[in-house]
Amino acid sequence: MGTGADTIPAGPPAEYTPDLLQAIPRAEGRARLGIADTLPFAGEDIWNAYELSWLDADGRPVVATGEFRIPADSPNIVESKSLKFYLNSLNGSRYASPETVRSTIAADLGAVCGAEAQVLLHASATGGTPAQGEPVGHCIDTEYLAQPIYDLDPELLRNSIGPGPQVSETLHSNLLKTNCPVTGQPDWATVMIRYRGPRTRRSALLAYLVSYRNHAEFHEQCVERMFVDIKRFCRPTALSIYARYLRRGGLDINPFRSNFETPPPNIRLLRQ
Repeated sequence: MGTGADTIPAGPPAEYTPDLLQAIPRAEGRARLGIADTLPFAGEDIWNAYELSWLDADGRPVVATGEFRIPADSPNIVESKSLKFYLNSLNGSRYASPETVRSTIAADLGAVCGAEAQVLLHASATGGTPAQGEPVGHCIDTEYLAQPIYDLDPELLRNSIGPGPQVSETLHSNLLKTNCPVTGQPDWATVMIRYRGPRTRRSALLAYLVSYRNHAEFHEQCVERMFVDIKRFCRPTALSIYARYLRRGGLDINPFRSNFETPPPNIRLLRQ
């Protein structure tokens, strides 16, 4: 798996440099989950860029925020540090209009991901940052944990189906921590799980999420792993997983995977 470390510059690039973007094949992570050939979900990766700037035609700096949506069925994801350096390369370049910048970013992200990327830009004069909201559903963070485990263990979900009729509910936890496989830095997130099917014991679900604490994998791969594990052990008839990760380097990544609903609005949580 390429990390892009050999192409990352020592300082901010002086001019627009699309070659900084590094692709990471999704197939590598999905092969480990046994879903490389047929995806059990659809979805998107929703990126927010808060440190975005360029020069207008007269050389005046423009600052903006950006929202990038990458389809889950694209062949590749973008390595986040490479995206940060790519966006930095816009800082010293002149563009005739914000639309020129938007279309440039969309084309470059599409080329590296292998699929059409949706890009929205919001200049500071007009606002446009994601609306702030709260995680939906019931928080499971106070559920009892007998012996917390910090190394990923899907077996914690075994025998997690509770008695009673089938349910439809939305749960969330603010305790998710994973780690970047490139830099080793911690990644923090709120994860929301919506399902229909046999009732899942909330304590087992929380124990499983806590077991990601030492796990090193990209955000997108972690959410897909959750989907596969929960689908396997908890047997829901409908399932959505949506993780809102905290920003790092001016970027946050928010993967959404579902087998029954469309991607949600880009609502920024208080922690983000």
